[in-house]
Amino acid sequence: MIELWDGYVWPTIWIVIKIVLIVGPLLLAVAYLTYAERKVIAAMHLRKGPNVVGPFGLLQPMADGLKLFLKETILPSRANRVVFLIGPMVTFLLSLIAWAVIPFGEGLVLADINVGILYLFAISSLGVYGVIMAGWASNSKYAFLGALRSAAQMVSYEVSMGFVMITVLLCVGSLNVTEIVLAQQGPWGMFGWFWSPLFPMAVIFFISTLAETNRHPFDLPEAEAELVAGFNVEYSAMPFALFYLGEYANMILMAAMTSILFLGGWLPPFDIAPFTWIPGPIWFALKIATCLFVFLWVRATFPRYRYDQLMRLGWKVFLPVSLAAVVIVSGVLIAFDLAPGTS
Repeated sequence: MIELWDGYVWPTIWIVIKIVLIVGPLLLAVAYLTYAERKVIAAMHLRKGPNVVGPFGLLQPMADGLKLFLKETILPSRANRVVFLIGPMVTFLLSLIAWAVIPFGEGLVLADINVGILYLFAISSLGVYGVIMAGWASNSKYAFLGALRSAAQMVSYEVSMGFVMITVLLCVGSLNVTEIVLAQQGPWGMFGWFWSPLFPMAVIFFISTLAETNRHPFDLPEAEAELVAGFNVEYSAMPFALFYLGEYANMILMAAMTSILFLGGWLPPFDIAPFTWIPGPIWFALKIATCLFVFLWVRATFPRYRYDQLMRLGWKVFLPVSLAAVVIVSGVLIAFDLAPGTS
């Protein structure tokens, strides 16, 4: 009985506890990211934003969630009901399970696997399926067209994101996410993080995350003028809320990936006091918040791209530049004997 408890029951309970400790704060962060977005953009537009429900409008996310929960779920009469309901579930669940390999600090990770980057890339690629399922099952030309455009957009920018990741992996010599962060330690502090030597790649990666998450100025699936909100036009109530939550959870995930790949993860800006007094998870959270602020800043600033401009940027600009960067970084590492594992 003791062997059963120590070998199977307690490890399972401990894993469930760790999952709850990750998912709980993540869902709270998603809820208040919607609040932060409305407040930040309102400030940039010289408006007030949410300020009625609760002090400073802090209960607005709860009110929005309650409203969506109490609304009636409307299923289109000729829709494929099973696929119609599975689509938003797939999108939402994929945005959560990717966090299994994200390290919040040294040793603070649910699954410290050696192929963590491949896992993250695979999960982000699977997000296309939820969008396609939703657009096809809605039995609406508008929804299906929005799904095709969104899927093409996501796939297009995943290619350049993959090459950007390869440039980082060449410098690290490992697919382990924790090793990527530890490789950025050094006497140079924040100037030794990968944003400094790989600055063009950091810019391409961040812009690609905007397109990957269908965010402004690349929110073509929601182009109101021609698509009437895109692939989720037939959704209401909680299925719509799952898409909404999935989008914002993906924003936080992409901000976390940007922080890990280029901003040193949980590392302090300089390895001296008082920076070292602040715990690593807090530095990691601050870096994610900074990236998310830029997400919102971009939305308040830039106009929406046309679809042909979106595709041109992905295939004719980002793809050749990122592919050339892989060759250049590889050549520099070999020529100057800087490749990991060499001396």
